Order: sequence, then structure tokens, then C-alpha cells
Amino acid sequence: MTKRITKAVIPAAGLGTRFLPATKAMPKEMLPVVDKPAIQYVVEEAVAAGLTDVLMITGRNKNALENHFDRVAELEATLEAKGDTAKLEKVNESTDLADMHYVRQGDPKGLGHAVARAHMHVGDVPFAVLLGDDIIDARDPLLTRMLDEQVARDASIVALLEVDPDSIHLYGAAEVEPTDDPDVVRVTGLVEKPAKEHAPSNYAVIGRYVLKPEVFGVLERTPPGKGGEIQLTDALMEMAADVEGTGGVYGVVFRGRRYDTGDKLDYIKAVVQLAADRADLGPDLRAWLADFVARDTDPRG
Repeated sequence: MTKRITKAVIPAAGLGTRFLPATKAMPKEMLPVVDKPAIQYVVEEAVAAGLTDVLMITGRNKNALENHFDRVAELEATLEAKGDTAKLEKVNESTDLADMHYVRQGDPKGLGHAVARAHMHVGDVPFAVLLGDDIIDARDPLLTRMLDEQVARDASIVALLEVDPDSIHLYGAAEVEPTDDPDVVRVTGLVEKPAKEHAPSNYAVIGRYVLKPEVFGVLERTPPGKGGEIQLTDALMEMAADVEGTGGVYGVVFRGRRYDTGDKLDYIKAVVQLAADRADLGPDLRAWLADFVARDTDPRG
């Protein structure tokens, strides 16, 4: 019987320079998306898929991440004394989510290097990698499908999203072959951030992976690529060729709602979209947005 995957790795060592000065003293992963930090959505997604053992790859000045998922006895006692059970429950949500672990990346040598730092914790079992910039809507489960495909195909699985060809240069692009499932493709090649004319397809790799442990051996011998960093994409290219029986790489095509919090404009869109869908905020926000847009486009000023 195949053992159920329980380990998730969340790389969170980036400096967040695109959000300066907000991220000068606060990790970008702690930027609020409505009333929760972005990183909490990612951990909640992992837990909802059954991944209860979470390793976060951090760096300097990331203590706020550990504090967020730890107990705050003074705050809990204050809320309890006030009888504010609603806020107390929200505070305790992040504390009780998962079995959290942390390791520092050290040198910022790229995503591949960050994933490699998880080897000692993960060991020799398949595991998931979730990037904090991507929030997948809880109503459109992606990770559960990827975990199922990993077990069924005994391969590494990446999440793919069809994007406008003019935007493919922002992503890793996958060369693919169809399978017997329209939502699953076999990945035969990967190109990191290609120019539009050199992209093998408009299938973009987004921030969810379910990897076989063989990736660690591949990463050990993967030289620095673009930007002098060890690219996970380069390691997956080798695994896609099923070198040394790594099982190959397949892609699950995601057709649901995804929110990119790594870009300023997309971050604002994510906050608005998620708030607009909430029962407590949505009706008033949608009414205000409609009025705002009407006033903004009214030629009479």
C-alpha cells in the first residue's frame, strides 16, 4: 500500500523587494490578504489536502513567520478575559493548523537550493512544494488532485496554467504531450522564462509541485542557471526525461481561481476578489466598487 503524503515544503526566504518599503521590516509573506497574512492561506491549503507536516524555508528577518504560527499567551489571555471568543478562535486558527518546522536557507541561491535544504527533514518520501506568492482558491482544490496523480503515476507532478502567450516570459514554460486525461499532460521539457517566440507552449508552471525524493539527488548535481541560481526548473527538466528511473514529470492543468500576491497590482486584485466573495464584506464592497467604477468612468466628473 502506498503511504499517504504528509509533508509540505514552503520556501519563504525571499527578500520581497517588489513591495519595498512595506517589506523593509516585515516578510512579504506576512502582507495581509483581507485579514490573514498570505502565508496562512498557503498553509491552510496544504492542511486541507492532508499535509500536516509543514517545513518552512526561511531566511534572516523572517521571525514574524514563526511567531505567527506560534502561541501568543498574553494575547490569548487578554481575549479570553474579555470574553472575545470570536477573535480568540481566529488567533488560535494559525497556531493549531499544522506541525510547523523551520530551517534557514542561508545563501539565497534560488528555488532549487531552497528545496534542497528540505532533504534532511523530508527524507526519502514524496512531498509537496507550495510557493507563497500563489494563493489557490479553496473552492477549486488543486493540490489534492496533484497528490492523487503522484500516487497513480509514481511520478513528479507540477501545476500548469494556460496563460496569454504574451505573458509566458514571466513563467517557466512546459513542453507537453497529451495523456488519456484532458486535465493531465506529460511534461517533456521545461524552459525558464522564455521569450514568447521561444516558448514551447503557453502552459505556465505555477507554484505547486508534488515531487519524488529523487529530486534531491538531481538538485545536488544541478549547476547554477539563470541569475546564478540553482533552478528547480533545471532539475525537473532532467527528471522529465526519466533519468535513472525518476518516473518522469506530469502536469495537472489548473482551470480554477488563482491569486498572484507577488506583484503589486495582482496583490491588490487578490485582496479585492477574496473580500468581494466573503459574506461579511462582499455585499458592501461590491456595491461600493460599482459606485466607484461608475463615478470614475462618468464623463461628467
